[in-house]
Amino acid sequence: MSASDSWDVTIFGRGAHGSMPERSLDPIVMAASAVLNLQTVVSRQIGMEEEAVVTVGSFHAGVSENTIPEEALLRLNVRSFNDEVRTRVLDGIRRIFKAEAVGAGAPKEPAIAILGEHPLTRNDEAATHRIVEAFAARFGAANVQEIPPATASEDFGLFGAAWGIPSVMWFVGGTDPAVLAAAAQPGGKPVPANHAPDFAPIIHPTLQAGVEAMLTAAGLWLAIGDGAAN
Repeated sequence: MSASDSWDVTIFGRGAHGSMPERSLDPIVMAASAVLNLQTVVSRQIGMEEEAVVTVGSFHAGVSENTIPEEALLRLNVRSFNDEVRTRVLDGIRRIFKAEAVGAGAPKEPAIAILGEHPLTRNDEAATHRIVEAFAARFGAANVQEIPPATASEDFGLFGAAWGIPSVMWFVGGTDPAVLAAAAQPGGKPVPANHAPDFAPIIHPTLQAGVEAMLTAAGLWLAIGDGAAN
């Protein structure tokens, strides 16, 4: 799964009345320009064979239509699949915000606060192979599928890294087969994903399958006489 970085970025300016903009250093203009320039981080600083996404999901500034505020707050998120690309993207974002402030003569550099950061989630190859074989035996090979790397992010990978142990993450399908079949038809409604307001996985047998999967995986390392047990 992808790495994720979420930031708060506060851009500082100088407030003034809307009738006297020459007395201001408008942080909204600086922030708007930065939002547009951030799109060039991926389109002009990242190669076409590489992958990254930069999203500005929140933009707040001011409380009145005729007053230029002193600050603007942006909240952004970055997704990437490569540590070197991740560093390059984040460095590019910092440069853009700093350049906007310098170019406008802002009183100080933008303040960046980290809201959250999750590294890449990587499944251990050997452990994954063992678990796939166990799942195939338990649920049937047709019900165990390999999926492409997910663009979503998780903090699960931190556990294995912190403890120095192999880790494996999997997904348990929970969509009603009838809903899947309907979605596959021409003009069918897309299947709601997690976080969607109409996401409603079926409780049974999803919950049972999830518990069985965890017990099956744990059993590989808890089995008496297993040389890989810890």
